[in-house]
Amino acid sequence: MKCFNYRFGFTFFVFLAFISFILITGGCAPKARLPVSILDTPEHHVFSGMKLLESGKLLDAEREFNLAKELDPKYSPAYMGLGLGLGYKGDFKSAFKTMSRAKRLAETKEEKTSAYVGFMRLYTQQKGKAWLEDVEDNFNKAKLTDKDIPDSYFYMGIAFKKAYKFGDAAGLFKKVLEINKALIGKADHQLKVVQKIERAMPGTLIGKKVALLEKVKRVDVAALFIQELKLDKVYGKFRPKKIDTSFKSPGERSAPKEIPVPVDVQDHPLKTDVQIVIDLGIKGLDVFPDGTFAPNEFITRASYAMMITDIISTITHDPSLATKYIGNVSPFADVRNDVPYFNAVMVCTSRGIIEVKGGIRQNVFDPMSSVSGADALLAIRRLKEDLKIF
Repeated sequence: MKCFNYRFGFTFFVFLAFISFILITGGCAPKARLPVSILDTPEHHVFSGMKLLESGKLLDAEREFNLAKELDPKYSPAYMGLGLGLGYKGDFKSAFKTMSRAKRLAETKEEKTSAYVGFMRLYTQQKGKAWLEDVEDNFNKAKLTDKDIPDSYFYMGIAFKKAYKFGDAAGLFKKVLEINKALIGKADHQLKVVQKIERAMPGTLIGKKVALLEKVKRVDVAALFIQELKLDKVYGKFRPKKIDTSFKSPGERSAPKEIPVPVDVQDHPLKTDVQIVIDLGIKGLDVFPDGTFAPNEFITRASYAMMITDIISTITHDPSLATKYIGNVSPFADVRNDVPYFNAVMVCTSRGIIEVKGGIRQNVFDPMSSVSGADALLAIRRLKEDLKIF
């Protein structure tokens, strides 16, 4: 009888302890905030947060995700957004932890797929050891969860693009267009970019890296001219050698004139490429009067046309090319025939080296806009074909 009472008392004690634990933990759980307007919903705040995240407004995006979390502490997409924001900040330890919580809280197929896509994006941002395999693993899980959500295909395409697997990336962007639900505009843009890169066929690692850039800088173009175009070797073959006919005493040698290395590229990783380009004397890619090179200055379509025209003139030994179209009527509504770059624009567009924006019928060149890495590489590929440089 005593044994029975002891067992009953112990069981009752364990039961009370369990109930107390539930009450305590339940009491500590965050309480959901009541909405203050019709648009004060978790869905709307996450939608706004993702828009802000894409615009680079990380703090504003974080605020929106937290507002969503206040309304529903177990709303998976809010944690997915917070995880992506932490990834953009470089705090990947916290980012993966937050994304794991998004995955645990996911209830619907769409929420589960979004969590897998979140992991794909974090691995692509981090680019750690075996990152592409991790992205593919989550991509396969996302497809098993819901094969008709385009986000997984799109961000797998982005991962392949960043891994320089441009053909694989193109196939996935096409898949997004086939699903025809969301991300159509972005997928179409990315498809055109990777197809352009494939046509340009970058042959060096620096070429592939520059191909991914939305806007190229002067230092990027210098590297492309030397490593992709191999312009120093091309000039050595086609450029007339300068002969020094000045009088020198017996035994005296003529020393080549060295141009000082610009002060703002002394410690730059691409210093060698810049120095070679400067020595070659390409118009528009030389040293400024103050002795700087301005490596981080973005290239415009007009300045790129002037550089390429100077290269064509040098290789073909045709100095008249520099004035060939002066006095002609401009076919472009945004390029007058009296601007310094008019002739260069005409040379490059007439040879098909630089594409006209939107096609020739739109009558626009957009001279002051930036040059993407893909466009810069494609122009070099067409320059090689035009001059038969292989």
